[in-house]
Amino acid sequence: MNRKDDHLRLALQENVLVNDFDRVRFVPESLPGVNPQDVDLSVELFGRIFEHRVYINAMTGGSKQGEAINLKLAELAHRCGLPMATGSVSAAIKDPQWLPGFQAIRTIHPSGFLMANVGLSQNADGANKAIEILSADALQIHLNAAQEITMPEGDVDFQTWEERLQNIVKNIPVPVILKETGSGMSRKTMERLIAMGIRHIDVSGRGGTNFIHIENQRRIHPMETFESHGLSTVESLLEAKGLPVVLFASGGVRGAYDIVKALALGAEMVGMSGHFLRLVNEHPLEEAVAATNQLLFDVKAILAVLDCKNVSELRRVPILLDSTLTTFLAQRSTPIPQK
Repeated sequence: MNRKDDHLRLALQENVLVNDFDRVRFVPESLPGVNPQDVDLSVELFGRIFEHRVYINAMTGGSKQGEAINLKLAELAHRCGLPMATGSVSAAIKDPQWLPGFQAIRTIHPSGFLMANVGLSQNADGANKAIEILSADALQIHLNAAQEITMPEGDVDFQTWEERLQNIVKNIPVPVILKETGSGMSRKTMERLIAMGIRHIDVSGRGGTNFIHIENQRRIHPMETFESHGLSTVESLLEAKGLPVVLFASGGVRGAYDIVKALALGAEMVGMSGHFLRLVNEHPLEEAVAATNQLLFDVKAILAVLDCKNVSELRRVPILLDSTLTTFLAQRSTPIPQK
């Protein structure tokens, strides 16, 4: 079976019920005065105005099944006005048979914001090829060391990663978004990326699809105790407090309430992978569109319940963190957010 199909099959079997978003609560407002229709979630990024702060995050590509899912996701993105990141375009760079499937994404979502995705196995030439294939508006570079070390056929030579990253950043014509793949990001890592000129980071923390667990199911000798490696998305957002970077949050985002929590913790945009993968895989397109539009409305509705007309007001709502997160902050010498 194609490795990409393995990833899809195993990702669809993952079902995260509890994660660190459940450790975050808002102090409620029982007498709000906001109509959800009046909530403004728009944000200006990359010279564009985005009406919603939700995007379809990178998932798949490089197989017939992955191609079919990407086309469904592109149609969903087009119908709901969402940005979309593709799965890694490296497959199409290596094997032209996958080119039409990636190029069709732009045909379906002609004026939408598309992010091409590559790993650091690519150099600047490969990154530019990925951008060209999709006519991409941005390049998403994934950092997946933990997955690579667990993957039976993984590329475990990380010595060239920093040099390749610096070379790509200097030699491509579109903005770069650095993205983890489920292990989260420490403040030290983010500071290193900022020093390289990176201004957009997707922390993509532990709590959602666990690629270490997925790769373990493909190994003869699993590294099971390694599956708890990394920081959660919530912990990563807390680590990033005050850094001069535009934050994207993904990893374990299950629905509207998690989206609102991520925005309150500093994310400007929130990405979902597993949610949209299951949506287009298990439902007809019309149902997927209806469910997505309901999700987008529910985000506004939750802000209205919190008596907030926009994200700036949301970030002034007091937040309660449970003892696990306050202990984490104490160990990391990070101040507990006060509002």
